[in-house]
Amino acid sequence: MRIHQLGEGQPELAVVAGIHGDEPCGVEAVERLVAEDPDVDRPVKLIVANEEALEQGVRFLEEDLNRAFPGDPDGPTHESRLAHELAREVQGCTVLALHSTQSYAEPIAVIDTVDEIARSLAPLLPVDVLIETDEHTDGRLIEHAHTIEMECGLQGSDGAAENAYWLVRAFLTASNAMSAPVGDDHEGLPERDDVRVFRLDGPIPKPPGKEYDVVVPNFEKVEAGERFALADGEALTADEPFYPVLLSAEGYDDIFGYAAEEVGTLE
Repeated sequence: MRIHQLGEGQPELAVVAGIHGDEPCGVEAVERLVAEDPDVDRPVKLIVANEEALEQGVRFLEEDLNRAFPGDPDGPTHESRLAHELAREVQGCTVLALHSTQSYAEPIAVIDTVDEIARSLAPLLPVDVLIETDEHTDGRLIEHAHTIEMECGLQGSDGAAENAYWLVRAFLTASNAMSAPVGDDHEGLPERDDVRVFRLDGPIPKPPGKEYDVVVPNFEKVEAGERFALADGEALTADEPFYPVLLSAEGYDDIFGYAAEEVGTLE
């Protein structure tokens, strides 16, 4: 784990990148910010988490770090020990954790539950979708009381790295750690009025098969009886209406993604 700090004093803000070693966008954003060394009004901790997995270009070495929290200092895996160390480093901080996905090109905010932190920060970030995971967060850093995860874009893309950088800048601006950026360099991020809020209902399992396809867009309602995916050419249809969240053919080994309900907006 590599840690940088902007500003002097005890940080109450943290940005975490590289939780997954095959998601380099957050690391690129952190390194860009470290190189710029901007002036800040509040100290900020910048963390690159799973350096070993990043070096090998794999998601994790022994277990998924984002399923290993709170971790164990004497745990049997690299990630269980790292989870304990990382949780200790961000204790007492409001945290932005940077990720990427194979299912959606635009930034998405992910939280455990809509609390006061989410209500105050999310409307100030350049996202138009907020996912409330509710109980579907076992072992994830998001269970930390003041963590917002950000899916920055498509995994491995230049767009995700660019989005990650501007999302960090927006987070630090919203948290009164730095001034708002000047100019239109961040114009690629979405314009939005309100943030749509979705609450996860549960995962959508993949049946046994070799080839999969998703045939519906994320965050658009799927009606009962409507086809949403294919498994070896066989259509899978919805038993009841749902909103697809992070659905993709390749993103997960055993699930397509998640079913959700739309529960409102944050203005």
